[in-house]
Amino acid sequence: MSKTSVRSEPRQEWEKLQSAARFLKERVPQPPKIGLVMGSGLSAALGTLEDEVSVPWGEIPHFPQPTVAGHAGELTFGVLEGKPLVVQRGRVHYYEGRSMGEIVFPVRLMKLLGVKIVVLTNAAGAINDSFNVGDFVLITDHINTIPESPLRGPNLDELGPRFPNLNDAYSPHLRALAHEAAQEVGLTLREGVYIATPGPMYETPAEIQAYKRWGADLVGMSTVPEVIAARHCGLEVLGISCVTNYAAGIRPEARPTHEEVLEVTKQREKDLAKLIRALLPRLQA
Repeated sequence: MSKTSVRSEPRQEWEKLQSAARFLKERVPQPPKIGLVMGSGLSAALGTLEDEVSVPWGEIPHFPQPTVAGHAGELTFGVLEGKPLVVQRGRVHYYEGRSMGEIVFPVRLMKLLGVKIVVLTNAAGAINDSFNVGDFVLITDHINTIPESPLRGPNLDELGPRFPNLNDAYSPHLRALAHEAAQEVGLTLREGVYIATPGPMYETPAEIQAYKRWGADLVGMSTVPEVIAARHCGLEVLGISCVTNYAAGIRPEARPTHEEVLEVTKQREKDLAKLIRALLPRLQA
């Protein structure tokens, strides 16, 4: 690849983001300040927003398209608990063959639309055997085994610095507010370290035991690239995992399936909605 083409890549990415942002700003009456990314099976958790405007991903210039069951594939703008926000219903993943630019395009687009805080949700397998299926876990830190970074290559200087710091990538302040909100609605939140794997296969028992020794409490196939991109462009991040299964080898009966993941998230989506509704008034964005 020539030096000229390497230098042009971030410029092309920036132009794509600006094109998508212009398209949405013409259609959305109120700029969002908070972004919510709803993971596997959680797309419908929040129901209808006030002054709702929904835009299918297929209509947004350069926006990646979902291919996985449980990921609806639309951006919904509106107001919830008095807060203007955008809800990303579903996401795309590395295992789909996506480029990192595609995976983090939605989070970067949120930045251009005016978002200051992003809440990322996902479905995850429990490595920590004190966790139970159905638990909500606040992510405190992550371990990344996905073999590519969204920041690899020339830096998008318009978005952030060449060498961003990932200390406190998951905001302690936002986690404290989430615990307050959970107490208000009678929910218990756990905390733990999330490890991101490439997928799409579930992990082997030996891999899970290795990750446990590394200090991981949860395992999944998403979220970390989005967090890296969000912190690069200055967004404050809260990560919430819904434990949908035990990881391989943690319990004798553990045989993770995507159907199991979707079933558990469906059972827990109302409680997640309660938590988010209680959290939103506490957020200052």
